[in-house]
Amino acid sequence: MKYDMYYELLEQPKSLKDTLKAEKSQMSEISSKISEMDRLYLVGCGSSLSTCYSARDAINMVYDTPVEVFTGYEFLYHKKIENKNAGLIVTSQSGETADTLAALRRANEIGIPTVSITNESESSMMKEAANSILTRCGRENAILGTKTYVTQLMCLYQILFDAFDNSQSSEVLKQLKDLPDITEKLIKSTENENKELAQKFAQEDIFYCMGGGPNYGLAYKLAMTMLMEGAIKHACPLYSAEFRHGLIERVEKSVPTIFLDSGYPGDELTERAIEFCDNIGANNIVFKMQDYADVNYLLSPFVLVVPLEWFVYYLAHFNGEDPGSTRHIGKVRY
Repeated sequence: MKYDMYYELLEQPKSLKDTLKAEKSQMSEISSKISEMDRLYLVGCGSSLSTCYSARDAINMVYDTPVEVFTGYEFLYHKKIENKNAGLIVTSQSGETADTLAALRRANEIGIPTVSITNESESSMMKEAANSILTRCGRENAILGTKTYVTQLMCLYQILFDAFDNSQSSEVLKQLKDLPDITEKLIKSTENENKELAQKFAQEDIFYCMGGGPNYGLAYKLAMTMLMEGAIKHACPLYSAEFRHGLIERVEKSVPTIFLDSGYPGDELTERAIEFCDNIGANNIVFKMQDYADVNYLLSPFVLVVPLEWFVYYLAHFNGEDPGSTRHIGKVRY
C-alpha cells in the first residue's frame, strides 16, 4: 500500500522547478527591496517554522543583516518589534494558519512591508501580504509536508541570497537551479537503504534529532512534524552544540540519536557528540550531506531531507501508520 506522502514525495522535483520558473521574477523584485532593509523577520509554524530556522541560520553564516525568527503568536505579542526599515516574510502551506496570519496583520498595521510564501492562491495570506509568492505544488494532503517544505525553503533561500551579492551567494543561487535534478536523483537512490533502516528501528519509540547551522531547522522538522506527527514517535530536536547540556545525561545504550552532519564550523561539536554516543553504545543514525551530493553546505537541508523522508515514511508504514494522517490536528482549534 502506498500513502499520499509517497506520491507527494515524488512530486518534489517538479514542484521546485515549476515554482522557480513561475516566481523567479517576483522573488528578484522582493530581493531588491530586502537588500535595502536593516532587519528581517521570518514567521511560520510547524514545517514552515523549520524553513525559517534553516534560512536564518544559512544567511547568518554569510551576512550580518539581523534576521529573527518567530512563531506567529510570539511575533504578535512581542513588545520590541522594530518597524523602521524592517521587513516580514511569513510562510504557510495553507495561507490560513491562524497565528501566522495574525502576525502578518500586525506587521501590516504597524507599517512593516510584508511577504507571504504559501501554496494556496486564494488564501488570506496570499491576498493580504504586500507581496506574495505562490509555491507551485498542487494539493498536498500528507500532514508532515514534503513538496511544500522544499519549495518554501527554496523561495526563502532564493529571496535572501539574491538580496546580497558575493561569491557565496552566487554559488548558492546557481546550485538552487540544480535542486530539481539533485532531488530527483536522491529520491531514486535513497529509498531502499532508508526502508531497511526504518525496518531496523521500527520498534523504537523515541528519537533524538541533532543538527547545527541550517541543519537545526531540519532537525526541528524531523522531530516535530515528521517523527511525532507522521510516524507517531516521541522525538526531541536539539542544536548539536547543546548536546552536552541535558542530552548527554539522558542518552543511553541503544537509544537512537539521529545526527545531521554537513561540515559546518559547528559540526566539530556534532562529531564530538557522535563519538560520545558511539563510546556508550547508543544507536547513532548519521546522515552526512557529503554522502549524497556535492553542493555548497548551506544547501544541506535540501539534500538531507530526502533520505529522511523515506526513513520516516517507512518507519510509519512498518508501524501500521499512514504518515499523512493525523489523530488530532484539524480537530483542535486554538
